[in-house]
Amino acid sequence: MIHDPIRPASQSSAAYSDYTHYNLQNAEPVAPLGLVALPGSRSFVELVDQHLGERRRAWFERSDSLIRLDSGELRETYILDADAIRFATGEGKGQFNVSVRGHDLFIFCDVMNHSVTYTMWGQQVSMSPDEHFQDLVRLILAATGKAKRINVIMPFLYESRQDVRQSRESLDCAYMLKELAMLGVDNIITFDPHDPRIENALPRQSVENIPVSYRLIQSLLITYPDIRLKGKKSLMVVSPDESGMKRSMFYATILELPFGTFYRQRKHARASADNNEVVDYKFLGDEPGGRDVLIVDDMINTGASVVETSERLKRMGARRVFCLCTFPLFVEGIGLIDEAVRRGYIDRVFCTNLIYRRPELLAAPWYTDVDVSSFVTLLVDAINYNLSIAKLIDQKETIREIIGLHQQAQNMLDLASRHD
Repeated sequence: MIHDPIRPASQSSAAYSDYTHYNLQNAEPVAPLGLVALPGSRSFVELVDQHLGERRRAWFERSDSLIRLDSGELRETYILDADAIRFATGEGKGQFNVSVRGHDLFIFCDVMNHSVTYTMWGQQVSMSPDEHFQDLVRLILAATGKAKRINVIMPFLYESRQDVRQSRESLDCAYMLKELAMLGVDNIITFDPHDPRIENALPRQSVENIPVSYRLIQSLLITYPDIRLKGKKSLMVVSPDESGMKRSMFYATILELPFGTFYRQRKHARASADNNEVVDYKFLGDEPGGRDVLIVDDMINTGASVVETSERLKRMGARRVFCLCTFPLFVEGIGLIDEAVRRGYIDRVFCTNLIYRRPELLAAPWYTDVDVSSFVTLLVDAINYNLSIAKLIDQKETIREIIGLHQQAQNMLDLASRHD
């Protein structure tokens, strides 16, 4: 059976074995697999390509299956040569430099990679999310009618924060999903969207909302083996505001931990470009005094919300404060979090490598970059073989296994300390 052999060195403990096993004995791929890296996604796609090759080679070496050469199951690389070309006027085109006929394409698009630049009217311009999405559309158009199937992997869902209409506003996210469906995209895979209900925009289309809670929790417990999940001074989960309560409540429920949230009362009469002025904070939930606290959110935008939450928790007597987040945007740099760490408000931040991360963030001593490329490889492999991805979406059973292993290790540490 095939397993996940690739993980960061810090997560190589046998105690944290992968939870998803596929038996490919009687399975056949939908079509030859092709990975397509849009500008800004290349480094992540190369990791997936490496894991995919190692997984498949390991499977055929251990099994009695014959390698079906005509199916394209084993290749030196699964990345297809494609270009998203920009002209000097800012216009562009997408093109494939190899045949994609009959392929099962997986197009990766990181709409948040602002490090990608191009020359327009003689000036260097950073690519915006709009331009990344337009490049995605162009490559889909270049493959339409030739590829067997088109799958889009968009970790940060484009315009996901513009998913509801507050007044006379555009519904960009729903329109974007409908446009992809109209272009013939078969599967849309995204991670921890701002509001998972956005999939309702395409009730007859495959829109997969994939959580990364397993990897984040795993990294937290490996990095801090002394974290307590039981007892009066156990870890506590806190949502920075009411909008993130559902996500935080999942972590609190699955880890069987106390839960709390901050309610932010706003003065809606004085709205700014990004938010409304907060006039009062109220904390609802168990007392955080003396506990380690886990702040959970889908993204760190400027970092202001996380810093405000952690500072208030420290004033309430919290011991250590950890932040778990899927998307490390840091649109204004890492200065706010850097200062919060210096002041002792935040101990460590855990985020995934699903999107571009600033070099200064990767170098920060308080930051842990959680590699989820091998997890994404499991998704790609399963979808290409038309296998169920239910265990990848519902991670509760696996998280409970991690908790059990962590508790055993904690009990052994307690026993050793008593003997000392």
